[in-house]
Amino acid sequence: MSDIHIDFARTGVVGFGTMGAGIAQVVAQSGRAVTVLELDTGRLETGLAAVRTFLDGGVARGKLTENERDAVLGRITGTTDVHDIAGADLVIEAATENSDTKREILARVAAEVGDSAVIVTNTSALSVTDLATALPRPERFAGLHFFNPAQLMRVVEVVRALQTDETVVERLVSLVESFGKDPVIVKDRPGFLVNHLLMPYLNDVIQEYDDGLATAEDIDTALKLGLGYKLGPLELLDLIGLDVHDHATTSAYEATQDPCYVSPPLLRQMVAAGYHGTKNGRGFRTGQVPA
Repeated sequence: MSDIHIDFARTGVVGFGTMGAGIAQVVAQSGRAVTVLELDTGRLETGLAAVRTFLDGGVARGKLTENERDAVLGRITGTTDVHDIAGADLVIEAATENSDTKREILARVAAEVGDSAVIVTNTSALSVTDLATALPRPERFAGLHFFNPAQLMRVVEVVRALQTDETVVERLVSLVESFGKDPVIVKDRPGFLVNHLLMPYLNDVIQEYDDGLATAEDIDTALKLGLGYKLGPLELLDLIGLDVHDHATTSAYEATQDPCYVSPPLLRQMVAAGYHGTKNGRGFRTGQVPA
């Protein structure tokens, strides 16, 4: 594994949604060139606009200069052609949370990059070990789980699949540190570490809210002030996306059969009714809260 490029100077990101845009910005801000692969130019334009908006906010707050913003944007290149990531040392997959979709994408990426390249997934709910089986070099595959918003959240979980070579883990830890973030090495378990603990907590809060223990505002206020959290659990659910949490906790239940991961009835109803949280203005604390 000594042929792994320690600095990962040429990076590819697959997917330019919320997480992909945040990750691409983080990579570019570290001084690395990043090529982002998407299905069509419309998605590329939307992702790039999201990065620009985030950076413009930083300029307005005095966190970076206009020249620094432009330099970051200049390091990000969008493409719809998978051949354009052929020279990448590292590819970070941040596509939709669907196992079949990810496996197909990862196999296409592996066919393009060299044998010395490392491929990682940003999945928050799927088995990294299972996804690794889609690749010809599974020992060069791992999880690199950023949290939303990736630009601001300091912790990144480095997920070791059963097949992952230890040198890959070491290189990824160094990479995360070069981003100015804090790596945490974890085993490949449903939800890894943070979400493994977070999902049952959020499920309990949803059920307590549905049972009428307190209003959504009072629940958030109590847990923020009582536990010193920056966000209350229902605010956090809106930010994460109710549909995203429902998918993640359901995946964890299917993998473990542990009842603590079963989606509460209210959550399933809200997702079915189109309440997805902040991203569409309908959630527990966003828009009209269901009675």
